[in-house]
Amino acid sequence: MLNDILLIGEKHKKAAESIAERVLVEKEAKEEEQPGHRFIVAISGESGAGKSELSHSLATVLKKEGIRVKILHTDNYYLIEPLKRRAFRELNNFEDIGPQEYDREQLQRNIADFRKGHTAADMPCIDIITEKVDRLVTDFSDIDLLIIDGLYAIATEGIDLGVYIDLTYKETKKNQMLRGKELTDDHRWKVLEKEHQSATELRRLANTFVSREYKVLFRD
Repeated sequence: MLNDILLIGEKHKKAAESIAERVLVEKEAKEEEQPGHRFIVAISGESGAGKSELSHSLATVLKKEGIRVKILHTDNYYLIEPLKRRAFRELNNFEDIGPQEYDREQLQRNIADFRKGHTAADMPCIDIITEKVDRLVTDFSDIDLLIIDGLYAIATEGIDLGVYIDLTYKETKKNQMLRGKELTDDHRWKVLEKEHQSATELRRLANTFVSREYKVLFRD
């Protein structure tokens, strides 16, 4: 997302270092098993939990290890553009909130471009300032690892490592207000509650967890 606001702290950096250790081990194992395999990490969590901060921190740690990383934000893949989404959700009484809001086919096409080392000629990217969707061209030929960041990222087909941040929207209210990406009114809280319900169902798909204290826990 263009013009996104990140609030990166020491907790994000330390969690990223722990996760990077596992990524390096599993990435090497995958490449031995399947030469040429391109590794994908998915990071999910509710609004304000620190998904983007953790993704950026993990990419920075891996970059120091000589791994070229691209971050793909699933918030760019909403079927309804930002300027129309609020009215659409209210019209549908907030019933359609969930993974179905995303253009999963477009997302999978861009992931396939990464897997094959192709150039993705049509990648959506939301500009937070204008609230419009830009279309980007991305060359994946020299990218070693993809990080998919988003509330429903761990539901993406074919990921290698799924990370879930165990913080609810109620616990991250302060961070949401500091970032100020969306209005914090009654509409927003209804959306967050519906997202919370969806996120709880998807949590089971993760094998790596970040606790409320930002400690990393692994489940094999």
